[in-house]
Amino acid sequence: MSRVGKSPVVLPEKVEVTIAANQISVKGPLGTLTQPVSPNVKIEKIENRLEIKLNENTRSANAMSGTLRALVANMVQ
Repeated sequence: MSRVGKSPVVLPEKVEVTIAANQISVKGPLGTLTQPVSPNVKIEKIENRLEIKLNENTRSANAMSGTLRALVANMVQ
């Protein structure tokens, strides 16, 4: 798994996250952002953090985990 993809995204108190089958939505005090999620990876919300997991162990899934983690971290900021 990607080094970037391994680290969780910590959620601040005022941020709400909605995870659907193919997209993630982050709502905060400044508005709402949505991002489509690749079928190669899944996002799990555990307490106040988000973790990116691989659905399959392929090179493209590994790359997507790091990319998606970076995108979600930027959405939360």
